[in-house]
Amino acid sequence: MLEDTGIRLADSKRELVYGRVTRRLRALGLDSFRAYRALLERDDGREREALRSVITTKLTAFGREAHHFDHLRDQLLRPWAAAGARGRLRIWSAGCASGEEPYSIAMAVAKAVPQWQRCDIRILATDIDESVLDHARAATYTPAQVARVPFADRERHFVRVADGEGVRYRLRPALAALVTLRQLNLIGELPMRGPLDAIFCRNVAIYFDRQAQQRMYARFARLQRAGDLLFVGHSESLHGISDDYALVGRTIYRRR
Repeated sequence: MLEDTGIRLADSKRELVYGRVTRRLRALGLDSFRAYRALLERDDGREREALRSVITTKLTAFGREAHHFDHLRDQLLRPWAAAGARGRLRIWSAGCASGEEPYSIAMAVAKAVPQWQRCDIRILATDIDESVLDHARAATYTPAQVARVPFADRERHFVRVADGEGVRYRLRPALAALVTLRQLNLIGELPMRGPLDAIFCRNVAIYFDRQAQQRMYARFARLQRAGDLLFVGHSESLHGISDDYALVGRTIYRRR
């Protein structure tokens, strides 16, 4: 599906795809999949983007897979701070969805690096879906979305803003400024130069076939030095896919 993205969905996802594409037909007022296919064939790119958005699952949350952030803090951030926080620190959230992942990384930085605002720290966050990037740029979340953020972090890093009869939580500008958001298709060559101290690419490779995964991880490896970290999704593994990384924890890899 969608040759320009590398997305491949197994037959087991047939019902899921049917339901989600049907929603696009209803939204467009079309009465058949044949009509929708004809629309895609003459599309200027906007409908393909909408289709990508409905097909791919955007399940994300602050602090999701907490052991990743513990490892990031203990094995990268605190040692870097203890060594004087000299030089640059670069972290990439590949497939950042609506921003919870890169902003969780930013909160980990703020907790582990005392003088983080004076350091050369940048978090790049990318996603193929421009619509979710708009949510990430707003950096504003519902009470349910921030419920997993520890109370002290919520008080420190968010401000409450009125939203009709309720309230939302907006990330404070200083912390949000650590994160740079860009649209990026992981199936092609990568524009960044590296080196990247850590890459979070979680629950993205599941949409690619084996060959696309191999090419993607090879591109990642070229952006990292020996010892740099790679975090993948809970159901993902590099076994038989890449020899450039060694497993050092639960879904945590280190560049060989």
